Amino acid sequence: MFQVKGWIGSVTRLSLQRMLYWAGTSCSTQQPGCVSMSQIAPASEHVTGMETQSNSPPELDLGKPLSRDFYDRDTTLVAQELLGRVLVHYEPKGITAGIIVETEAYLQGDPGCHAARGRTERNAPMFGVPGTIYVYLIYGMHHCLNIATQLEGIGEAVLIRAVEPVCGQELMEQRRGCQDTQELTNGPAKLTEAMNINLRHNFGDITTNPLYVSNQPPVEGPVATTTRIGLSLDRGAELPFRYCLDSSSYLSRPV
Repeated sequence: MFQVKGWIGSVTRLSLQRMLYWAGTSCSTQQPGCVSMSQIAPASEHVTGMETQSNSPPELDLGKPLSRDFYDRDTTLVAQELLGRVLVHYEPKGITAGIIVETEAYLQGDPGCHAARGRTERNAPMFGVPGTIYVYLIYGMHHCLNIATQLEGIGEAVLIRAVEPVCGQELMEQRRGCQDTQELTNGPAKLTEAMNINLRHNFGDITTNPLYVSNQPPVEGPVATTTRIGLSLDRGAELPFRYCLDSSSYLSRPV
């Protein structure tokens, strides 16, 4: 089983705070639902990359997008190394962000992969350059966020299955009509609704704003590998391509 070093206990907001105060774009903690850095450093202290003021809370830094090289690798490796990193979405209505705690890998020769039968109009983003965003509808109403991996022309991707909210929680609650934090984003369709990710992002680029995965060091923890969710036996249900931060309480299904 793949292991990430040095992490004990469940993923927490405090662990994210310790991770995200370096230089880069920031999420103001004055926005409802954002984590406050003041729990780490008093307002009078200097935090690397920014000055704090006694009458204004410091900011939670959400970093910059990961480079394209990160996605130009083996899909199962990318799926595992996305865990603990922060998915960020900047919008006029506010910023939403969450720690990625669950992913699934889909490979070209995999019967569960949309690209298994070749390129189509629907799955074309999977064949794009690494980091191309692939959003599709399920049941005609729910969106799922995927990120293309490998070289251009190879139809593979990682599905983002669940995140832990760390910024913009009140906005997420409004969109979902749900105030149960652990139910906000513990599934692929839930997280896209909460973060307002939909078909307008299809064919987009995850390595640029406004939707990206932060380059800040990931929250670390042991990773569990399981079979994927919702696939029939003839579509690769037995393949061990689901990856989770083992002790997270935000998984779409317990390990």
